Amino acid sequence: MYSATRRRASRLLGWTIALSLACINFGCTSAALPSWRDGQARSAVLQFIERTTDADSPDFVPPADRIAVFDNDGTLWAEQPAYFQLLFAIHRVRELAPQRPEWSTTEPFRTVLHGDMHALARQGEEALAKLVAASHSGMTTDEFAESVRRWLASARHPTLDRPFTACVYQPMLELLDHLRDNGYRTFIVSGGGIEFMRVFAQEVYGVPPEQVIGSRAAVALETRDGVPVLVKRPAIEFIDDKAGKPIAINLHIGRRPVMAFGNSDGDLDMLLWTTSRTGPSFAALIHHDDADREWAYDRASHIGRLDAALNQAPARGWTIVSMRRDWESVFPPQSAPQP
Repeated sequence: MYSATRRRASRLLGWTIALSLACINFGCTSAALPSWRDGQARSAVLQFIERTTDADSPDFVPPADRIAVFDNDGTLWAEQPAYFQLLFAIHRVRELAPQRPEWSTTEPFRTVLHGDMHALARQGEEALAKLVAASHSGMTTDEFAESVRRWLASARHPTLDRPFTACVYQPMLELLDHLRDNGYRTFIVSGGGIEFMRVFAQEVYGVPPEQVIGSRAAVALETRDGVPVLVKRPAIEFIDDKAGKPIAINLHIGRRPVMAFGNSDGDLDMLLWTTSRTGPSFAALIHHDDADREWAYDRASHIGRLDAALNQAPARGWTIVSMRRDWESVFPPQSAPQP
């Protein structure tokens, strides 16, 4: 009896050691991406990362070339019912309105001050650009960053009732970590303002400011009280959207990405350019199809419209990540309120 028990214990120990060695030599992925459900999307992501980081694989990518790029709005955090930076700009307009009485009769400021978001949306992208330019300009870059920090510390999402920095997608946070654990550098490439995103990207996503690429306003060097400062001007210098994304990636990174993640037609050019590289490549679209836990929208949406890219994805072999089917959870758990 004792001998049989000892033999079983010996076999169990042997299996444990063998499994441990296998994990060391080949990498265990069972614990990776815990908020992703088992399925085609999760497998495609993990298998691609494994192939490109295995030195014996024909798809091996040298560490210097392991670059993954991510859109922000709708890919890393939510974007409904409006882009979060637009909500910040509206907050700033209302904050500055007492100093700018002409805004009460000037569009689009008049519409903002009356709280008519539907009318604002009908005024189009030009009106939104005016809001952002006017509400962000005149400050030094340090003053602007501080105003963003204050807003993020107190503002809450209008329907989710959580801080905007808690409206990030838990599965994507796990993916960012897993990529970095496997030698990938992760970059944000977004239509959002570069100075806006750099305020929170390190803390929220683990992405340092030098790896954030976005739209940018004009900036001028001035001397204030004998100190040189950078001052934001009321003019948009570059829009990092659509064809602008590959251009910005080339300018800031100087290498073509291996992996690209987006959620809208604004990301289509970035995904096309990434998957046109020589060698292995991977592209994925985050599909907002979960009306219960987030929102369901694609082709007809005025925000994050996903139409042409959704049509091209199957033929090009891109992975479509269904929020409803592929994600066990959407947002990180919120901390319990303090008594």
